[in-house]
Amino acid sequence: MIEEITSEAITDELRQDEFELALQDGVEDETLLEDPGAIKFSISSYGADYTVDSLVKRMRGEAFKIPDFQRQFVWTFKHASKFIESLLMGLPVPGIFLYKEAETNEHLVIDGQQRLRTLQAFYDGVLRGKEFKLQGVREPWLNKTYKTLDPSDVLKLDDSIVHATVFKQDKPEDVLDSIYFVFERINTGGIRLSPQEIRNCISLGPFIERVKALNGYPSWRAVFGPINNRSKDEELIVRFAALYTKGNAYARPMNGFLNKFSAAMNKVDKADLDKLDETFRYTIDKINSAIGPRAFRIIRSLNAAAYDSVMVGLARRLDKGNPPADEAVSMAYDGLIATNDFKQACERATADEENVKTRLNLATAAFAAL
Repeated sequence: MIEEITSEAITDELRQDEFELALQDGVEDETLLEDPGAIKFSISSYGADYTVDSLVKRMRGEAFKIPDFQRQFVWTFKHASKFIESLLMGLPVPGIFLYKEAETNEHLVIDGQQRLRTLQAFYDGVLRGKEFKLQGVREPWLNKTYKTLDPSDVLKLDDSIVHATVFKQDKPEDVLDSIYFVFERINTGGIRLSPQEIRNCISLGPFIERVKALNGYPSWRAVFGPINNRSKDEELIVRFAALYTKGNAYARPMNGFLNKFSAAMNKVDKADLDKLDETFRYTIDKINSAIGPRAFRIIRSLNAAAYDSVMVGLARRLDKGNPPADEAVSMAYDGLIATNDFKQACERATADEENVKTRLNLATAAFAAL
């Protein structure tokens, strides 16, 4: 089945929630308030009925991938046992929701990981490090493991059917925008995912792995502060890389720009990733030594717009060699953030193309003369 769907703009309330959560973590990012507007997607989807033993085989072979943010298994022994009992009784069970990756044919589990993990655990005989015996179920299955089930029950369980809805995006082909919107709207245990948490799942690959490694870099941690539990620190690394590399081609919304960039960067050569890695480290080392923890904090919280422009402007200067002294960098930074035009570009409509261009140009000019 082929459908055309339209993403509705994220509500003002949800955007405000994201903004306030970021502020609580010490990051001011006005782009979280931007309205992405309506985007049209063409997706194809179909239903597939899997036998339980085929699902377990796919889980063991990692053909079905559980996203990082869903790693935690929360079902109790009794809850998991009741699910197995439902299958043994022949009762219908909720289906699962999968995204099919076109190039690898791997399936990303968008909804249903608790059920799939329960099945694998029962077949493997271990749940939460303990022997998986059915609990809170009726006879004749009470205290049974998969190995001790009657042969007829084993066959019935193996042949039980779980329905899956599988989808993929057909258009646009350059970035999987629909997948991001699906992740935002699917129930994920009551926790609304941050843009970078979704990005880490959808665009997981060599570039995202580099970002995760850079997030532990000492100079970055010294400037940003403690690890952010919603991956905002990782997003800022992506944001620097995107604007440093493709800043001249920036188009709003910021999240869409970062999504497209992340997907594309997973396909570049290792040498390109090495260069970007080195540039980030070199730049944040200079920021740390010249400015320290006060960097990017125009008022009190770390300002994401000040961060991306200062980092890009200084990186461009460092690319020319003969690095300036820390004192000169500090003075240039203080002069920049005191500029009215720069402050305005960092405080209002920070995702607009003109404001991004303005602050990048001002930062580049401030460090170019050093």
